[in-house]
Amino acid sequence: MTATALPRDLIVLVADRNMQATVQGVLQRTKALGIRDLTADVRRHPGTDAGCRDAGVTYLAAFTTQYHHALLMFDHEGCGREDIPPDELAAAIDQSLARAGWQDRAKTIVLVPELDIWVWSDSPHVDEVLGWKDRQPALRQWLADNRYLTAGQTKPARPKEALEAALKLVKKPRSSALYETLAAKVGLGRCTDRAFIQLKTTLQAWFPPDAP
Repeated sequence: MTATALPRDLIVLVADRNMQATVQGVLQRTKALGIRDLTADVRRHPGTDAGCRDAGVTYLAAFTTQYHHALLMFDHEGCGREDIPPDELAAAIDQSLARAGWQDRAKTIVLVPELDIWVWSDSPHVDEVLGWKDRQPALRQWLADNRYLTAGQTKPARPKEALEAALKLVKKPRSSALYETLAAKVGLGRCTDRAFIQLKTTLQAWFPPDAP
């Protein structure tokens, strides 16, 4: 960064390549998010979920003057502190981010149980991207038949395992490109996951559409 460069809007530190692709895809859809256009960088922590939890604050502390806002995102499952409720974990890390120089300009979002829960929107694009368009039985019926989805559930309790099994059946690889395509196509208003709503409302508060 040069001495005359202006701070960018947002830095996002995530746990892995799939989350990076997803967030990059989501941030391109500013109109659907209800925010203004923004400058953002999405980076991966080499320590994945546990690394984000343990060292994410230290990593982001180096960027307090280079970005207006920061997000720290990781899965609850695999972070090493699954014994702590996700909201409590996020709140404690937010306090550390504030002390590290971010004040109220940073937020931690913990995905429960993991990123793959965002895949299971009721959008028809999910079937298409996962290679299940026009298959019989339909994807959600197959999930129910194979006990990945039980009565009353809208999303599988084990979202990653369900995704891997569905992709294996149609011989489609699980890749970061798949996550980015989903993020680009699925209606953002259809995602009811709590962590996603936190992401959306945080971005709307920081980058309202009528702001310069």
